[in-house]
Amino acid sequence: MRDNGHVSRFTRFIAFGDSITEGLCDDIVAGQYVGWADRVAYVLAHEQTGFEYFNLAVRGKRLEQVVADQIPLGIEFIEGSQTLVSFHAGANNILRPGYEPDVIFSMYQETVRRLAATGAQVMLFTVQEVADPQTRTQRLWNSRFGGFNNMVRKTANEVGALLLDGNTHEVFFDKRLIAPDRLHLNADGHRRVASAVLANLGMPHDSDWDVPIGPMSEPGLVARCGSTIRWVTSFLVPWALRRMTGKSSGDGRIAKHEGPVSLS
Repeated sequence: MRDNGHVSRFTRFIAFGDSITEGLCDDIVAGQYVGWADRVAYVLAHEQTGFEYFNLAVRGKRLEQVVADQIPLGIEFIEGSQTLVSFHAGANNILRPGYEPDVIFSMYQETVRRLAATGAQVMLFTVQEVADPQTRTQRLWNSRFGGFNNMVRKTANEVGALLLDGNTHEVFFDKRLIAPDRLHLNADGHRRVASAVLANLGMPHDSDWDVPIGPMSEPGLVARCGSTIRWVTSFLVPWALRRMTGKSSGDGRIAKHEGPVSLS
C-alpha cells in the first residue's frame, strides 16, 4: 500500500447496491465474499478511529428493490460530510427484458439526489462496456449500458459525486479481471477497483491498480470450446432458469452488514 499522509475524514461508509458491491467472485473469508467495498472499508477504518461500515448490497437486486429495501435502512445513519456513500444499481434492470430506460434513469437520478441532499460524499460507478464489440449481443450491451453510463456521468456531475468510470482506464477492459461467470470481477478485479476508489479519495492504495497486466495469449480452439461449455452449464442455464421462473439469486438473502460494523 502507498501512504500519502492523508487522514480520512470519513467516520462511516455505507454501500448500497447489488452483486458487484456485495463482492461476488472475490475471495471468501468467514463464508462471505470480500469485495471491493470491504477492501475500501478496511483501509478507511485504519485511517480513522471509531469508523463504522455498512454493506447493504444484495446480489440480483434491481434498482427499485435497492431503493425500496436498502436506502431506508442506510440513509438514517448518514452523518453529513463524514459519511461516504456508494451507490451502484440498475444493471440487473438493464439485463432483463422489458427494460425501460426512462423509468430507470429517473429513479436512479432521484435516488442519487436524495442521497446527496444529506450532505454525504456520494460515489457512483459506470458499468464496463465492451472495448471492441464484435457480436450482436456485445453491441446490444454497449447500446444499453452506454446510455446508462452517460446518465450516471451526468448525474455525478450534477450532484458533485465522485465517479469511478472504468471505461476511461484501459486495464478494466482486460478479461483477466473477470470471473469465470463472465460477469463479475475476480479477486484481482475487486482489488484494483478498491484501489481505484481509494486513489479517488486520496487514501492509501495499491499503486499498480491501473497498470496493464501485459500481453495475453489466446487459448486454442479446444480450450475456448471447453470454457464456453462450462460457462453455459454452470452460469447461463441457471441464470435463464431463474428468469423463466421469476426467481433471483438474491431471493431470501440479507445484506452481510445491515447494521454498523466497527472495523477500527
